[in-house]
Amino acid sequence: MEKEEMVVALVLVLLVVASVLFHLYSPWWFSPLASNWGYMDTTIIITFWITGVVYVAILLFVAYCVFRFRHREGIKAAYEPENNKLELWLTIGTAVCVAAMLAPGLFVWYDFVTVPKEAAKVEVLGQQWSWNYRLPGKDGVLG
Repeated sequence: MEKEEMVVALVLVLLVVASVLFHLYSPWWFSPLASNWGYMDTTIIITFWITGVVYVAILLFVAYCVFRFRHREGIKAAYEPENNKLELWLTIGTAVCVAAMLAPGLFVWYDFVTVPKEAAKVEVLGQQWSWNYRLPGKDGVLG
């Protein structure tokens, strides 16, 4: 039985190593986009790195737990059905981390949805098999 737990722990560690190597040496990455999309790409890259570090930490912790707390003759596990203090700290920590991950995206989203002052108003009507455009006149006003 002990050999099976060791195999599971080893597979988890190999999964972490393979995931990190695939990410670092992957041929697929963001293509260069227009300048106004740079903030979005940066936000996604930051999110990937943060979640990647958390992924590695959690999976290595699980591998450690599989190895450390494996079944051994004569040792019985302690029964702890709940721990309110731990659950409170985990809930608060998770909420703070999720809020921290969302905050940069909100700034990027605000920049994305804000219309520049020099933008021209254009009416676009999508119809089956065609698009109709209505552009402003010389005075810059539609109609």
